[in-house]
Amino acid sequence: MRRVGTVVRTTGGLAIARAEADEEPPRIGSSVVDESLATVGRVVDVFGPVDRPYVAVTPSDDDVAALVGGKLYAR
Repeated sequence: MRRVGTVVRTTGGLAIARAEADEEPPRIGSSVVDESLATVGRVVDVFGPVDRPYVAVTPSDDDVAALVGGKLYAR
């Protein structure tokens, strides 16, 4: 597993995570889990600066706001 980053906000039903500077961003379509290894959703976009991009995740649950501040990981 690789760390995706920390969820910084939600918008339009997506969770937006800020990737770590020393980590390679996940591929689009990668499955995303939280710290307890529960499935959160899938990566739908990677955008922003190359050195520390943002990762957009389509959550599998309707409670997107609960993800803010949480750390996400790619399988």
